[in-house]
Amino acid sequence: MPVGAGDRDDRRRRGTVRAVVVEELGGPEVLRLREWPDPEPEPGEVVVDIEFSGVNFMDTGTRSGFSTPGRPPFVPGVEGAGRITALGEGVSGFATGDRVAWVFAYGSYAERIAIPADRIVPIPDDIPSDIAAATMMQGLTAHHFVTESAPLPEGATALVHSVAGGVGRIVVQLLARRGVRVIGLVSREEKVPVAKKAGADEVLVSSGGDFVDRVKALTGGEGVHAVFDGGGAATFWRSIEVLRRAGTLVFYGPLLGDIPTVRMLDLPRSVKVTYAVFADHIHTRELLHQHTADLFDKIREGELHIDISRRYPLGAAEQAHTDIESRRTSGKLLLDPRL
Repeated sequence: MPVGAGDRDDRRRRGTVRAVVVEELGGPEVLRLREWPDPEPEPGEVVVDIEFSGVNFMDTGTRSGFSTPGRPPFVPGVEGAGRITALGEGVSGFATGDRVAWVFAYGSYAERIAIPADRIVPIPDDIPSDIAAATMMQGLTAHHFVTESAPLPEGATALVHSVAGGVGRIVVQLLARRGVRVIGLVSREEKVPVAKKAGADEVLVSSGGDFVDRVKALTGGEGVHAVFDGGGAATFWRSIEVLRRAGTLVFYGPLLGDIPTVRMLDLPRSVKVTYAVFADHIHTRELLHQHTADLFDKIREGELHIDISRRYPLGAAEQAHTDIESRRTSGKLLLDPRL
């Protein structure tokens, strides 16, 4: 049921908003809908009424203690979109009523948030707010991979893990428009059409490390120029095994099992391994605006499709985390605080 205006007014009088709160670290069941202090902008911040909050695999690590904004209680979520309702001292270039999107602002699983102005970007008039919210974390991650971590030329071949997932699907689209041949991995047969639609040239069904021989066969025994591996520690060495000489492994799966320990002498064929840290790609406000503008341009021009597969009310955050951890979802999951 939509949240009534009367309920919101009552909370305003109490100085609270609804938010998903982690009161102790643990599984999805620790995500509880609570009243939370209504934020006020500090200098350099804006307050935003949230329309959509992105659900990311990173958030499961926040909830379980892998990486948190501090000791509980806290509000998870780092990505979203909405309208500015208040400006803090010193903020320029934005006005109340502006639609904005953001990334890496903890507290996004809520009705309202105070965000540093250097972490928000304007949403173009022709980009819907839900698409903008769904683009920030996964879109910028994928953009980082294909422009900085492994900028492959036309004619190269790449292997992309979890190609039907949020990041994987965007990586495939960005690679395909560069003329890169993409071999995609999916965990279930029903995800093959999703991967094909995203632009994968060949799709292999694999639930572990049984893809090596098939990838080598598809590349005439040479291997691929790059592997984009979000499968975690379980697939790390298999991904290295399918790289050709001087190939690149872009690894981004530390939440799935132990982080591999690598001895330099164990790396074959002069391969390169990179753990692509999101913040390194957008370490300035200018880069954040530049790369999100590029992504919005590609969406506008039809070169990039952002798929939103499920939307949940704030009170169903537990179910959203259960779904994303099941690895059965494809596309983006969003929370809608207005539901």
